[in-house]
Amino acid sequence: MSIGWTLPNWCAPACVRALSTFRTGGVSSGGYASLNLGIHVGDEAGAVQENRRRLREAAALPAEPVWLQQVHGAEVEDLDRIPSPVGAGGPGRDAAITRSLGKVCAILTADCLPVLLAADDGSVIGAAHAGWRGLGAGVLASTVRALEVRPERLMAWIGPGISALHYEVGVEVRAAMIELDPAAAAAFRPNERGNFMADLALIARQQLQALGVGRIEVAGECTFGAQARYFSHRRDGQTGRQATLIWRQEP
Repeated sequence: MSIGWTLPNWCAPACVRALSTFRTGGVSSGGYASLNLGIHVGDEAGAVQENRRRLREAAALPAEPVWLQQVHGAEVEDLDRIPSPVGAGGPGRDAAITRSLGKVCAILTADCLPVLLAADDGSVIGAAHAGWRGLGAGVLASTVRALEVRPERLMAWIGPGISALHYEVGVEVRAAMIELDPAAAAAFRPNERGNFMADLALIARQQLQALGVGRIEVAGECTFGAQARYFSHRRDGQTGRQATLIWRQEP
């Protein structure tokens, strides 16, 4: 099966390119089958490197993506300040931005949300890794600030992630989110086990709206439910990672 991906359902300028990969078309095996793009999850390094090479070729990427060392925090890497777009982005970072042509921001996920941002003129772009810890730490606010444009000029795409149907969390997660923003209560539904089913995409949308970002689109695909298309840590435990990429190039 060939490499495949979904494209953001947003109206970004022609110079902004983005995609979010499926799990198919790679060489990894077992729980990592087959296009695992995460080097840190226990898969064979050679297989991951071949998967990344295949993605670069299939998507005609202008450069090797910057693969961040994601730590579920809120720090943002400015790719224009690092000497090379190859390799990890230095210390732990959960978001990246760039104003340059040909530099590829990359976010790895297996249930957490990838969130893409772009200015309405395509002059600056960003990508954030937003699980509940990142959302609680303020990764979206950090990324919006780092873009240095008025929030009303930004558009956002919330990519594939685990849906509320499958994402069970404890009372402490709900409490942390509501302490950050009382409106987040709408994203939690109690279940019969005394826990809550959480809607991460709704929380991300609420946070973006509170920051002043009005143009928000949501992929609406569940990584847990779509087993043939996506890796899911909550579903499978040790597993691979899909990637969501964004870059600028001449239109």
